[in-house]
Amino acid sequence: MVAKVSPPKWGKESLGQRLARLRKARGLTQTDLAEKVGVSQPNISEYERDTFRPNSDTLLIIAQVLNVSADELLGHRVSAKETPPVSRKIMRRMEQIEKLPTTTQRTLLKTIDTFLKGAQA
Repeated sequence: MVAKVSPPKWGKESLGQRLARLRKARGLTQTDLAEKVGVSQPNISEYERDTFRPNSDTLLIIAQVLNVSADELLGHRVSAKETPPVSRKIMRRMEQIEKLPTTTQRTLLKTIDTFLKGAQA
């Protein structure tokens, strides 16, 4: 019989919680991350639920994909400039805007800037 061991925590988050937070902050789904890392989506789910631990090679690839150090991913160091979370809805719209012709992008961005200035007033 295998004893259930609580996941180690460094700070307030477990590795799985930190992995999920960083993945979401970069607008990635579990499937997106799995494809970039070269593992299956269920593996990412298991890592995030702290059921399984990624091996050291996979951990390094995950850190590289998420643009953090392995130490930060493990919770040993927190980056001074943490990327704020961006919603997937906003990320999708940004990707659509980038596909538009440059003149259309400029017009749209001017419209957004005007709206934001009015909203801040």
